Amino acid sequence: MTSHRFPTLCIPHGGGPCFFMSPRPHQPPGMWDGLAAHLRKLAAEIGERPAALLVISGHWETEIPTVHEGTEHSLYYDYYNFPEHTYRLTYPAQGAPGVAARTRALLAQAGIATAGEASRGLDHGVFIPLKLVYPDADIPIVQLSLRSDLSPAFHLQVGRALAPLRDEGVLIIGSGMSFHNMDGFRSASAKYLEMSEAFDSWLTDAVASEQPARDAALTHWADAPGARVAHPREEHLLPLMVAAGAAGEDVGQRIYSERLGGVLALSGYRFG
Repeated sequence: MTSHRFPTLCIPHGGGPCFFMSPRPHQPPGMWDGLAAHLRKLAAEIGERPAALLVISGHWETEIPTVHEGTEHSLYYDYYNFPEHTYRLTYPAQGAPGVAARTRALLAQAGIATAGEASRGLDHGVFIPLKLVYPDADIPIVQLSLRSDLSPAFHLQVGRALAPLRDEGVLIIGSGMSFHNMDGFRSASAKYLEMSEAFDSWLTDAVASEQPARDAALTHWADAPGARVAHPREEHLLPLMVAAGAAGEDVGQRIYSERLGGVLALSGYRFG
């Protein structure tokens, strides 16, 4: 047990192994430097060291929420056509079977069916940003999958069920992207600026709303301006729903914001 309640976070995890390589030829120099600097400061801003991390990544979807229950983690290099050295990155964090069991128990109490597994490696939505946030890889990790129907209301419910973990030394991290349009990243075109900024502004207002307005807004996120430009498919937005659900009455705030490459609005959030 820790001396305080941990916040919940929604962090942008970048593009592939972006922090450990030069920008792609079509990307501006230093495109990911601002995000990298934000991630490197997060541990100090959080303060107290968590006993474990529960991470929900936009890169793991299953039929029902699935919890990694193993004592150790391999890495799943789920990115393609990147420099060879990025497939030799390491992050030897341990698992946390006790936290995994507690996660499944809390979800069961909320009537949410789950599964467990112990073989899938941490995907790049987990180990890439955590190499910057907690570079020593000395905090145990549990990864939780998204449900493949991508229901925003359901993922808010998952977060609400997991809220007690915040008082048990667990830092809940939703790892996704507030903007995730692959053509936008490939082209870094100014044509995406207006719509990405419109959605980013709406999302920031929604996150900062008090309950129940926040949950109502996030449930109907697809009606927001620029929503389907920012997220043609919403798997990278759903980790935010879990973090928001676990926040309870805590109002969210934007803790990172920039125009990525000068043309794409991108943000990160903290609750509590």
